[in-house]
Amino acid sequence: MTTTLTRSVTTSRPPRMGAGHRRRPSLGRVLAWVAMILVIVVTLFPFYWILRTALSSNTAINSDPTSLLPVGFSLGGFERVFGLQSTEEALAQGGSGAALNFWRYLLNSILVSTLVTVGQVFFSAAAAYAFARLRWPGRDKVFGVFLAGLMVPAIFTLLPNFTLIKQLGLVDNLLGIALPTMFMTPFAVFFLRQFFLGISKEVEEAALIDGAGKVRVFFRLVIPMAAAPIATLAVLTYITSWNDYFWPLMVSYTDSSRVLTVALGVFKSQTPQSGTDWAGLMAATLVAALPMILLFGVFAKRIVNSIGFSGIK
Repeated sequence: MTTTLTRSVTTSRPPRMGAGHRRRPSLGRVLAWVAMILVIVVTLFPFYWILRTALSSNTAINSDPTSLLPVGFSLGGFERVFGLQSTEEALAQGGSGAALNFWRYLLNSILVSTLVTVGQVFFSAAAAYAFARLRWPGRDKVFGVFLAGLMVPAIFTLLPNFTLIKQLGLVDNLLGIALPTMFMTPFAVFFLRQFFLGISKEVEEAALIDGAGKVRVFFRLVIPMAAAPIATLAVLTYITSWNDYFWPLMVSYTDSSRVLTVALGVFKSQTPQSGTDWAGLMAATLVAALPMILLFGVFAKRIVNSIGFSGIK
């Protein structure tokens, strides 16, 4: 009797699917993969086109403008960007012959982006902690007014900021470029406040009972716990400051304070008689964008996780 029941149970089990009998992907899954591949191609194609143009020759690029491969392969564009070509060689390859002080502009961009990032992250973290934990009259109303700054277009603040920077004597100065966004922004305060609200109050109360003050709790407890969102905000702030163009264009006039984005516009305006130096311009654009692409690639996962954890949808 026992043998019969065992056999019946064994025969009632469904056969296992072998390696050669995998489930076929559904039509919706296939369409989703096709759509994702198309989005990736459309997103990456401009970067490939920049690289293709940078590796082409100005004298040959107009002969086959639709070619997907570099036309008249040449590294002359990169040589002109890094100042490795003489004026005669640059003119012969379709360049303007004007010098591009690339390393000076790169240093200016690094200094401005670093000043903005360090200042904005620190002051925004302090303001966010005050809005999240400190109790003072009218706190929520002040935060609402402060948050309304997100709805003010940045172009509305350019003229008042320029007037202030001019009165301070910081025109054509790296500090004048960094100052308007060096302290805090509504988005940075909101971003960090969302994380600080999720920190357990019991941890802070235990530190206060042990004799720690609010300032010590902020620096020794809250800041280390918020390392991930602070790093995310720092990366986003650095990329935004690096790519800023219009404000540095208004404030800087000479090479001493000209950042890389403005220098690219100046480089494009130095058009030779044969036309725009597209190879040199695309080479400079690629070199300027490459650090930010690598930075975002390294921290992309952390940025997405921190934004989701902070409650920003």
